[in-house]
Amino acid sequence: MFVVFLLLIYNIPSYGTFSIVAMDSETDAWGVAVASRVPDVGYIVPWIEPGVGAVATQAYANPYFGPRILEILSQGKSAHEALNIVIQADTIPEQRQVGIVDKNGQAAAYTGKNNLVWAGHKTASSVTVQGNILTGPEVIDSMLAVFQRTDGPLAERLLAALEKGENAGGDKRGKQSAALYVVRKRGGYQGVDDRLVDLKVMDSPEPVKELRRLYTMWQYIFLAPAYLRLADEEKDKADIFLKRTHTLLLMALGSDLSDPEVYNSLAWEFALRRMYPEQTLEAAKRAHELAPDEPHIMDTLAEAYYMIGDYDKAIYWEKEALKRTPGEEFYKKQLKKFEEASKNK
Repeated sequence: MFVVFLLLIYNIPSYGTFSIVAMDSETDAWGVAVASRVPDVGYIVPWIEPGVGAVATQAYANPYFGPRILEILSQGKSAHEALNIVIQADTIPEQRQVGIVDKNGQAAAYTGKNNLVWAGHKTASSVTVQGNILTGPEVIDSMLAVFQRTDGPLAERLLAALEKGENAGGDKRGKQSAALYVVRKRGGYQGVDDRLVDLKVMDSPEPVKELRRLYTMWQYIFLAPAYLRLADEEKDKADIFLKRTHTLLLMALGSDLSDPEVYNSLAWEFALRRMYPEQTLEAAKRAHELAPDEPHIMDTLAEAYYMIGDYDKAIYWEKEALKRTPGEEFYKKQLKKFEEASKNK
């Protein structure tokens, strides 16, 4: 309500926004991607609840639409029913724009007649795209087309659509912020919450490009371990999550990424699970090449060698890690594990 209050009191103009709301039934995930010529659009537009649905409320945005629509959806109403309820109750619906995807993948959208041109929306199964103050209809047309023909994780498909929308012209007033959110039950860090992807660029001359840069890091450091954990927890979807994680490993090894933590994170997760030994060792080696003095990367390299049965090298690298942090109890336990394995081989 605070945003609307500011607009009313100070007559702040509405800013152009384009967004995409979608569901991935394969992994029970919902997401929103959005870009705009307004600071921190991710603070205003996206609202998501796993198992319920996702909402984008924009244009002369009514922030109450987000929680209210999710509340209605949680009562078993469809996206179309929820949309009708909030629009009929609103005092200035002609200035609103909203997109909804419910728990069953039904999509609904609304563009008020007083939205600044060009404004409009398109819906399809499990997805809706909407925008206002755009360069033209090609923005949302291209976004929907790219989303529908792109495979892979929901976040990647949403971001690809956002990039295409910007390349097609995007917001005709310019660029400033962007956001990408994907939720699914226990999708968050260590399963504590539901935020599988939680990224936003508050103020940048190239917000969508910056969002891509952030997502590239996020997928390797956070998505990969989340997928592996979910594969352990949800056996009916294990093949999907394992395939996606392996794809991330191959992508990283085939890239020119220079962040050692990306390779180290992937190598550690796969080494613990005894998966893809050659590629895991290659990732650990690459991390060490980029950060040769980091003891935690030496520990990962040792674990990777341990996984393939090269206990001598595992012991060597764990000792190197301990030289740099002599009091680290975890490294001492690791060394003991490797030495016992060497004795028993």
